Amino acid sequence: MWAAFHDFLDAWREWRVETDEYHELNGERVAVFVRFLARGRTSGIALGDVRTKGVQLFHVRDGQVTKLVNYFDRDSARAELGLAPEEDSSAS
Repeated sequence: MWAAFHDFLDAWREWRVETDEYHELNGERVAVFVRFLARGRTSGIALGDVRTKGVQLFHVRDGQVTKLVNYFDRDSARAELGLAPEEDSSAS
């Protein structure tokens, strides 16, 4: 798994994840709403030009992460995790 992730990271000149919000779902699961920011190593294209908001679901037991699930669509993640839909700020 590390080799595949290393290959993925190698495609980017810059790569970072910024956190927008956290939701503790229960004693063993935390949903972290994130934005992925990156710039292509060869193309120079910024990842911010593409859909980059997601959710990382951490399963934790005895202080250790036992599983990490990535969602690249926040609406799907909210529905699957039983969280309220995101408020549409453009509706006001």
